[in-house]
Amino acid sequence: MEPQTHISQRTGRANEVGSVTRSKAESKAAYDRMSKWYDLLTGGSEKKFREAGLEKLDAREGEVILELGFGTGHCISAIAKAVGDSGKVYGIDISEGMLGITSEKLAKAGLTERAELTCGDATSLPYPDDFFDAIFMSFTLELFDTPVIPVVLQQCKRVLKDGGRICVVAMSGSTNPGTVMKVYEWAHRNFEKYVDCRPIFVEQALEDASFNILDTTTLSMWGLPVKIVLAVK
Repeated sequence: MEPQTHISQRTGRANEVGSVTRSKAESKAAYDRMSKWYDLLTGGSEKKFREAGLEKLDAREGEVILELGFGTGHCISAIAKAVGDSGKVYGIDISEGMLGITSEKLAKAGLTERAELTCGDATSLPYPDDFFDAIFMSFTLELFDTPVIPVVLQQCKRVLKDGGRICVVAMSGSTNPGTVMKVYEWAHRNFEKYVDCRPIFVEQALEDASFNILDTTTLSMWGLPVKIVLAVK
């Protein structure tokens, strides 16, 4: 699996990003199997990044917000609390297993009426144009193959209202990767079944999709950079 060269439409910079070779069906099956154990495997390591992303998103009372790749429901539950009874949160995820876990979590928290979940594909969002005040995704965008990322972001742009915001939490690529990054990318190339996320150039992808970046925070996960980027349509 060779890296793909991504050339920014705006800057002309060429950056290498690892490929994603497994199919949507394989991804769906993997996350269906993993859904019951996902929090045990990754919940602790992702928690501070999710929370930092939610803080940057700043969901407000009465807003209508979409989460792509809601997983086991931690963020969508927090957003449902933030938007209140006058708002609503929608979520889409490829995994029926994740949908089941999240539905149970929302029900236990008494938040079912504030949320609407869909098992579906982010490359063709089942929502009308100019519908959402904000979109959130955490460790999701980097799961799509490089040519698919612009498709997902154009769908996000379509369903966002003018001036709507998007917050993306993702592993970040580097033009000068260190040893830890090189080892991780090797693991992704050779063991994608187990190391499915790979670093991407988040800001570049958003800029290429004609989003205006407002703010970026860079944190570290095991020595790997994680970007939290807030942008607007």
